Amino acid sequence: MQIRDALDADLPGILDIYNDAVQNSTAIWNDKLVDLDNRRAWLAERREQDYPVLVAIDDHEQVAGYASFGPWRPHDGFRHTVENSVYVRSGQRGGGVGRSLMQALIKRARELHKHVMIAAIESENRASIHMHQQLGFIHAAQMRQVGCKFGRWLDLTMMQLPLNRTPHP
Repeated sequence: MQIRDALDADLPGILDIYNDAVQNSTAIWNDKLVDLDNRRAWLAERREQDYPVLVAIDDHEQVAGYASFGPWRPHDGFRHTVENSVYVRSGQRGGGVGRSLMQALIKRARELHKHVMIAAIESENRASIHMHQQLGFIHAAQMRQVGCKFGRWLDLTMMQLPLNRTPHP
């Protein structure tokens, strides 16, 4: 498996993974599927903000997963904190794709001198919570019934990873 920056040619694979998560999971709290133009605009915005979008490419040259981070909150005071996203293609979960993407993403965040990485995970997604814990994330908050999907309330587990120990921004 190869981890690298996403190319425009990877967008159909990213789109498939994204829409599968929308349609079949509580990993993404959106109800509507998106089109290629939506993912193209998302990738352009990440690039414009100098935020990475990484892909894992499998032995069949297919996007097996992708990860990114973006701003956690829109206010200037939060500019050193980022929130991650990591998604793996159905049928390839549990094989280390997500962990490899996250390790590369954390490295990139440190290179960009980010201070804290936030993970907001649907509380029943034990696999994602466990992976984040193994990567050093700590539990920061449990937020009850802050979202809904598939006709039910969803809880959100907030986790955080300190990326550097600088005393001042």
